[in-house]
Amino acid sequence: QVQLVESGGGSVQSGGSLRLSCAASGYRYKTFSVYGMGWFRQAPGKEREGVASIDGAGRTTIYADSVKGRFTISRDNAKNTLFLQMNSLKPEDTAMYSCARVCADSGASLNDWAYCSWGQGTQVTVSS
Repeated sequence: QVQLVESGGGSVQSGGSLRLSCAASGYRYKTFSVYGMGWFRQAPGKEREGVASIDGAGRTTIYADSVKGRFTISRDNAKNTLFLQMNSLKPEDTAMYSCARVCADSGASLNDWAYCSWGQGTQVTVSS
């Protein structure tokens, strides 16, 4: 059973930065690098939104328009860890951020239906 544990959330002022981490464990038959990974967020009263995704090799990344140029997704396959560097944060970035693993593919996707394993999330709050 794959487990994903996020960390790094917190409260910052507008314009600040945070770095989220997602530690993956429980891979028995295939390694972490086989799967695409993504970050999603959900604010109260809003639908879940795909923020960023990265392919298994770490060569292809995709971003939601709302975070392009401010957020950077990366991964360290040797340490089974996914990252999200968030700069120039805005109050509208406030949400619960979760990492997720693509079901059976190494590609990147911002569609949540492509993901099977999810972490519990870490809260990010940006004040103006």
